[in-house]
Amino acid sequence: MQPTDTRDPQYYHKVVDCQWACPAHTNVPEYIRLIAQGRYSDAYMLNRASNVFPGILGRTCDRPCEPACRRTRVDGKPVAICRLKRVAADLREDITDRLPKAPPVKNGKRVALIGGGPASLTVANDLLPQGYEVVLFEKHDKLGGLMLTNIPAFRLPAKVLNEEIAYVVDMGLDVRLNTPVESMKGLLDDGFDAVFVGVGAPRGKNLELPGRYDSDRVHIGIDWLESVAFQHIDTIGERVLVIGVGNTAMDCCRTAKRLGGTDVKVMARRGRADFKASDWELEDAEGEQVEVMEYHSPKAFVVEDGQLRGMTFDVVEWYEDDKGKQRSRAVEEVFIPADDVIVAIGQENAFPWIERDMGIEFNDWDMPVVDRGTMQCSLPGVFFGGDAAWGPENIIWAVEHGHQAAISIHNHCHGIPLAERPDYGMNLVSQKMGIHEWSYSNDYDPNARTAMRYVDLRDRLAGIGVEAELGYDVDEAAREVERCLNCDIQTDFTANLCIECDACIDVCPLHCLTITENGTEVELRQRLTAPAENLKQDIYVSEELPQTRRVMVKDEDLCVHCGLCAERCPTAAWDMRKFDLLVPYAGHDTWATTAAL
Repeated sequence: MQPTDTRDPQYYHKVVDCQWACPAHTNVPEYIRLIAQGRYSDAYMLNRASNVFPGILGRTCDRPCEPACRRTRVDGKPVAICRLKRVAADLREDITDRLPKAPPVKNGKRVALIGGGPASLTVANDLLPQGYEVVLFEKHDKLGGLMLTNIPAFRLPAKVLNEEIAYVVDMGLDVRLNTPVESMKGLLDDGFDAVFVGVGAPRGKNLELPGRYDSDRVHIGIDWLESVAFQHIDTIGERVLVIGVGNTAMDCCRTAKRLGGTDVKVMARRGRADFKASDWELEDAEGEQVEVMEYHSPKAFVVEDGQLRGMTFDVVEWYEDDKGKQRSRAVEEVFIPADDVIVAIGQENAFPWIERDMGIEFNDWDMPVVDRGTMQCSLPGVFFGGDAAWGPENIIWAVEHGHQAAISIHNHCHGIPLAERPDYGMNLVSQKMGIHEWSYSNDYDPNARTAMRYVDLRDRLAGIGVEAELGYDVDEAAREVERCLNCDIQTDFTANLCIECDACIDVCPLHCLTITENGTEVELRQRLTAPAENLKQDIYVSEELPQTRRVMVKDEDLCVHCGLCAERCPTAAWDMRKFDLLVPYAGHDTWATTAAL
């Protein structure tokens, strides 16, 4: 194998599993260390640079970082990254003077944003400081998009939502509420230099079964949540069936419990292994006495004299057919009574206001054809992001779409090819403070993941506006941050200093280091002290060592960044260096350091 190029920012970035897994590439280990130091405002601002909405995401993020967390390989439970983000948001001081500001003189470019959700607000956040005039069109009388209409207040309080939206609006965003866009052609005729579409996936999927339209007590999940958010609905029947097992279904069943539902059931066609809901969403629902019924396939709505009585279901079992495809067969039919049914089986996009003869190509699913790198559709100057681009995802993906769209809009408005994306950069700085001292806590903390505290169940269910989670207090946060393994503190190797004494290999607690003859990646992976079997994570290969021309090989998957190799090394061939990924944003290029400091 060729020597690993550790000066490529993406190499060490991939080693920082949490940051690599985060769509917006938030610098997780650094903000956790800032929390450990009590620097909550600094941690908040570091978060905000990438994810824009730390307080919102600290409560609602789908947490792609946590399954990737290296701590899961040690004791099975990731660091509570998301909940620590909330700590930074809740304990910060006034940071308004540290927020980006729009210059008094504009650059002459006008950009239209359609929809007031996280994707559009991120575009505004990135473009306003660059001097753009940004106009946002929102059909409702409030901003927030699906963050407002589909995430209940007991998960995301209005104060948190409104405060972080205001940080963007107060830069000078021209917000036009109660103003739905009814024609893309008409909007483009208004002379905007670029248009961004961030309208989400506003249409809930229906369940076309017998009896569906014979009662007004059958609701579409996202529409019902929206009606609750705007206080058009404040009660529901005692017996409620929620059809579907995604995160929206979890919000629906928990909301129903707060509006009068005493017997709330979530109905699933498959078993738990196939549920789309996040584990913690499911745990929270069951903790509020929601019953989850597996292997029940909806068959019909039972309505008598215009009144909903319940539903019939086929109880099914799943099997594999001759072609290896999963099939179901009915074992029996059951009737389950209900006063209301909420259908939460997915969401769809809808673009009736985009004329189909104006150059925007749509695919077979009536979705715009969007370039995943540039966010531009087939009509130059028109960009999509968030759920409007490829269907329902989550808030952090919408934020990253907004960042990339803002770069593309900036390029488009300045005549730069959209494919010319600004480079990522990095800093790599030694953490050595003495012969055996480092400027980070490298001791392994055996504590288990810190449990979340909740409001008492009776008080929690008393009202839709009571936030269910209490968040970590200072002591709980201090305990949880110590579980972080500091994956951004890299074991950086200098081959010409190595004397092949094997001290690092002897001391490594995970057997992730090997000095051996070079070879192909396949055979090297098998010749290591512990075979490197996770092909998704790279192995490090050094330049030839001066004594024997062999190479130092390291399995990046196993390493827990304890620093023992660097402490034991008598020649300082190993060093612990903090990696800082420099992420480019619209109008802000980065640089790559070619030599470590």
